Amino acid sequence: MLNRRGNLKALALASALVAGGLSFSVQAQTSNTIKVGILHSLSGTMAISETVLKDTVLMAIDEINAKGGVLGKKLEPVVVDPASNWPLFAEKTKQLLGQDKVSVIFGCWTSVSRKSVLPGVEEMNGLLFYPVQYEGEELSKNVFYTGAAPNQQAIPAVDYLMSKDGGSAKRWVLLGTDYVYPRTTNKILRAYLKSKGVKDSDIDEKYTPFGHSDYQTIVADVKKFSAGGKTAVVSTINGDSNVPFYKELAIARALAAKPKLLILDEPTEGI
Repeated sequence: MLNRRGNLKALALASALVAGGLSFSVQAQTSNTIKVGILHSLSGTMAISETVLKDTVLMAIDEINAKGGVLGKKLEPVVVDPASNWPLFAEKTKQLLGQDKVSVIFGCWTSVSRKSVLPGVEEMNGLLFYPVQYEGEELSKNVFYTGAAPNQQAIPAVDYLMSKDGGSAKRWVLLGTDYVYPRTTNKILRAYLKSKGVKDSDIDEKYTPFGHSDYQTIVADVKKFSAGGKTAVVSTINGDSNVPFYKELAIARALAAKPKLLILDEPTEGI
């Protein structure tokens, strides 16, 4: 799960890069401030997860500025709202780099938003700090991937849940939002589980769209599936869909079948 303090470390690292002259634009060198782009959804289905990241980066900027800034220059945040709209992420990235002349961008949450902005970041030679875990299978010199890939997070967690200490899970529900990160991660996990002798009949893979809110039937299916043996639910649900899912799951877990839950996307605030 995401450690939000990681964004503070990322911002400090970005400041070090700027101090080293690696991400100065021409305008940044002559300005009294160094512009920092903040590209997080403040509206739409992902706002429930991303708004706090915007607040964290602003807090870090305030702390750095209170200590004198970077090379005597204050950091100036430029906040935009891509509104959980993937094409708009790409448009706002070009605005930040081309019009606003930011030296670095902190942004995105979903892999689909990251993949939407990547062509523009590379074309304009920008620098993006990506704050959460991702599915791997991507590498760019213009992106700092600050989160774990499946071999660092998902697979070790599955190993634990298969162990005696972790509950000796025999059956697996791979439940995610329908986009690249959950599907790729679950493809990796399915292959790994099969290499450990888990049968296809002991793996239930389900996807819901962004903003999905009715999990009653899905959780009922999970409860029924878990009656066939010790079951772990691997959740890669994203955004505000977390709220109805965890509420429905809490009801099911209070009943007879209590599947263990492995969270690969952080539960959102207020659940």
